[in-house]
Amino acid sequence: MFELYTNRLKIRSLQREDWQVYLSIHQDPSVNQFVRRPDSAEVIAEKFAARLTPWVFESGDWLTLTIEELTTGQIVGFTGLHASNVTLAHAEVGYMLSPGSHGKGYATESLNAVIDWGCLQYQIHKFIGVCVKDNRASARVLEKCAFQLEGILRHNYKLDDLWVDDCYYGLLASERPL
Repeated sequence: MFELYTNRLKIRSLQREDWQVYLSIHQDPSVNQFVRRPDSAEVIAEKFAARLTPWVFESGDWLTLTIEELTTGQIVGFTGLHASNVTLAHAEVGYMLSPGSHGKGYATESLNAVIDWGCLQYQIHKFIGVCVKDNRASARVLEKCAFQLEGILRHNYKLDDLWVDDCYYGLLASERPL
C-alpha cells in the first residue's frame, strides 16, 4: 500500500472501504459546481472500481489517493495525478475535498506532498492544474503551491448548458518550493 505523510495528513492508496466517502464527495453538488453535474452512483462506482486497480504512471490513468486527517483518521478528500504526456514528463494534478474540509489547507498540503513524490519517483518536469475561471478556491490552492497561470482557454468546457473558461496553471519541478 502506498502512503505519504505530512504534518497533518496521511495520503494513501484508494481502498474499497473508501467507497461511501468517494461516492458522497462525487455526488455533492457544492463540490462539483465547477467540475461537472454529478454522475449517477453507477457511473461513479465504475470510476471507483477502475481506480482501485494497480496504477502505472505511463498508463495515462489517474492515480487517486485518499487524504486522511492524521489525528482523527477521517477521510477529508482525494487527490492524485496522471501522466498527461509521458514523453515530456508532464503530469496533471487534481483534488476534491469534502465540504467540511474546505478552507483548512488540506488541498494545498496534500498537493505539495504529491508534487514532491512525483518529482522524486517519476522525475516529472512539469505539473499542470486546470480549473474553471470562477473556481477561485481551486486557483488559490494552485497558486499557494507555486503554480503560475499560463493561460485561459475561453469557452473551453461546457458545464451543464453553460460554456466556461478554463484556467491552465503550470509548475516546473525546478520551481517548486522545497
